[in-house]
Parts: sequence; structure tokens; C-alpha cells
Amino acid sequence: MSRNNAGLSAERIITEALRIIDGQGLRRLTMRRLGDALEVEAMAIYHHFPLGKEQLFEALVAYISDVSRGASGGDGDEAQESTEDDGEGADDSSWDRRLRDWAMDYRRALLDHAQALPLFIHRRPDTEAALRTRELHYAAFAEAGLSGADVVQAAAALDSYVTGAVIHEVRANGLPAREPAAIDGRFPHAAALNGVELDPERRFTDGLDALLGSLRP
Repeated sequence: MSRNNAGLSAERIITEALRIIDGQGLRRLTMRRLGDALEVEAMAIYHHFPLGKEQLFEALVAYISDVSRGASGGDGDEAQESTEDDGEGADDSSWDRRLRDWAMDYRRALLDHAQALPLFIHRRPDTEAALRTRELHYAAFAEAGLSGADVVQAAAALDSYVTGAVIHEVRANGLPAREPAAIDGRFPHAAALNGVELDPERRFTDGLDALLGSLRP
């Protein structure tokens, strides 16, 4: 196996780490396995992430949550330059359309990397990508007519809805309980609606539209 470090970058490390997580699960990600996949010594990864796996995890969260990167088709600095250069055009749509587009993109990113969802729970959203999202949310809700704490509350509600909806969707397709409870007469409403299935995307968009509608002043 070649151990040539040429061409190794933080972005390449991140995308390969996500490939491992998506295919094998978060627990299977080790620096040695990542180095093998990249065809470099594991220590070469520390040149880009000197604090080790925890720093890599932070970068993975920032990468997944940066939906502006995916929308622009670029990466890193190129994506940021594209966002800055096209800032005026990006704001032409209505406030609710911008928020709806963000929510759809963020849902897709989280679903695409559902195995990495545990990384989001114990990390504060204080990356540059998170600040760009916060700015988008605050600007949109201010345009809608909200102000002060109402803007902050509305943004928190939107983020909570998207994250919660994704967790609900992933969990619904997860492993069943070893001894699932019987849906019987003790749960009449659950029994009556047992088997009723909703299209996940339709359920998400209907809930999103209802939420955004309720947040209008």
C-alpha cells in the first residue's frame, strides 16, 4: 500500500471519514482505518487534525451542517467565496422560501449521514457554518416582522423541528425492539391508527409549512 501523503487535505480526510461512518457506522471509524482508506500513515492525519479524533469529529459536524457548501457545489474557501460573491442574488427569494430551502437541504444532509447524528448531540453549534445558518435564520425572521427574542425563539424552533424530524425518521427505520409491545385494547387510539403510513418527505414539508406559518407575526 502506498503511503504517499501528497494530496492529503482536511477536506479529503473528512469525506473519507464520512464514507467510513456512512458505510460501517461511527464506532468503526479509527485513525488507523482512516489512514488505510487514504493510503497514508495514520500519523499523517494529525498534521491536519493535531488534536486527534475529537477535532475531526468537530470538523465532521461542521461539514455536514454547512448546507451552503453543498448548494454551491464548491468546497471550503471556494464555497465561502461563492456565497460572498452571490450574496445579493441569494437573498432575492422570500424569507420563508429561504428558510424552507435551508430546512430541506439540512434534512437531506442529516439523512445522508445519519450514522453521524450522535456527533451533533454534545457539540455546541459555534462553528462558522453554524453562524452562517444563524445569520440566515435571524435575517429571514427579521424580514418576516419579528424582532428581538422572538427572532431567536423562532430560529430555535425551526432548528429543533428539522433535527427532531430527522431523528424521528431515522428511528422509524431503525432496529425493532427485541420484545415489541402488543398494540391491543389498552391503546385504543394507537390500535385504530396502526398501519397508517405517511410519506416521510410529505410529512416533513407539511410540518415545516405549518411551523413557518405559525411563526408569522
